[in-house]
Amino acid sequence: EVQLVESGGGLVQAGGSLRLSCSTSGLTFDDHVIGWFRQAPGKEREAISCLDNRDGNTYYSDSTKVRFTISSDNAKNTVYLQMDSLTPEDTAVYYCAAVWGVGAFWSLTFDYEGQGTQVTVSS
Repeated sequence: EVQLVESGGGLVQAGGSLRLSCSTSGLTFDDHVIGWFRQAPGKEREAISCLDNRDGNTYYSDSTKVRFTISSDNAKNTVYLQMDSLTPEDTAVYYCAAVWGVGAFWSLTFDYEGQGTQVTVSS
């Protein structure tokens, strides 16, 4: 059974930082693209960053490429999202997802996804 478990969310003031973790099990970690998307109340899902474990390439949305950093620890089958300079507009539930291809990730077509972790940024 494939599982993706997010952690690290919470309440932070504007300008602060959080690091999210996505612990995976049951999938071939090195053969997948793993990334993060978010969903704010009343809004659609938004893909924000992914990492292709086959070649190490990383990808970001325009809204996060300066402030967020994605990384992985292949020994732990875990992907991280370091989020800096957070703003209230970053408030959302953040989800981890796994998929075979980068294109599928950005089209929000995931093979697996976690239950999400809440990030709230106060002004």
